[in-house]
Amino acid sequence: MKEKRNLTFKVKEPNELMKFLIENMPKKNRNNIKSLLKNKQVLVDGAAISQFNHPLTIGQEIMITESRLSEKDMKGIKVVYEDEYLIAIEKASGILSIATNKEREKTAYNMVKNYFKTRNPLEKLFIVHRLDRETSGVMIFAKTEEMQQILQTNWQDMVLERTYVAVVEGKVEKNSDTIISYLKENSAFVTFSSEKEIEGSKKAITHYNVLKRSKGFSLVEAKIETGRKNQIRVHMQTLGHSVVGDKKYGATTNPLGRLGLHAKSIIFKHPKTGKVLSFQTGIPVKFNGMFKR
Repeated sequence: MKEKRNLTFKVKEPNELMKFLIENMPKKNRNNIKSLLKNKQVLVDGAAISQFNHPLTIGQEIMITESRLSEKDMKGIKVVYEDEYLIAIEKASGILSIATNKEREKTAYNMVKNYFKTRNPLEKLFIVHRLDRETSGVMIFAKTEEMQQILQTNWQDMVLERTYVAVVEGKVEKNSDTIISYLKENSAFVTFSSEKEIEGSKKAITHYNVLKRSKGFSLVEAKIETGRKNQIRVHMQTLGHSVVGDKKYGATTNPLGRLGLHAKSIIFKHPKTGKVLSFQTGIPVKFNGMFKR
């Protein structure tokens, strides 16, 4: 079996990515190079770049990888941002964030790690935070252990906003409100809410507003100040409006055939550059489909 080899180039003067590749790969025509960019086989300092006019500076390393993953390999995972320090993805419902005793292969972590390995076997991946298996939406991974530690240690300060959308049971009465309580997980791994602080509990703050209502359901946008386990699911239950499909926290209906919760966006300050990044995804089509007028 022929070993796959990567091509590397050093940038010697400022340029744009497409022009640089045309100049340095005379055996490839413009369409070949476009395909390499589209398939995320062009790395700039370790980050996959697909923009033709991406600016290059002196000293940067350009790597062309022969390998690429098929859509089947990345089914349920979409890369929304990548640089040399971190990668952001959109995860589909039904995919675990990381391995458990029961499922080790089909996880967001494994799929992204394999995506890296096809390009560079030495690249590593580190978990920063998790989404529940049935929750879809934006997740961030670190590319180095140092970046993982920085993000996890300073998560509350670096994350400026985290927004979710949820389809919940019933008509939520108030158009907007803030829920503040103390959450604690019991021995059965169920999180419960208390109005007063109790030993081992953590304060949780959720701001919500209602986007749409129908006869038996509401579409709610929730911004969380704190990222406690199952926070939105528990807070919606305390309102008497459980997230649809969430039997664990009181739901009696499952019109979507999945948990009605989606991590819509994360806005945060990049630990290295200080730049404010915003990773946005749309409201799932199935969610909006329940509120057609």
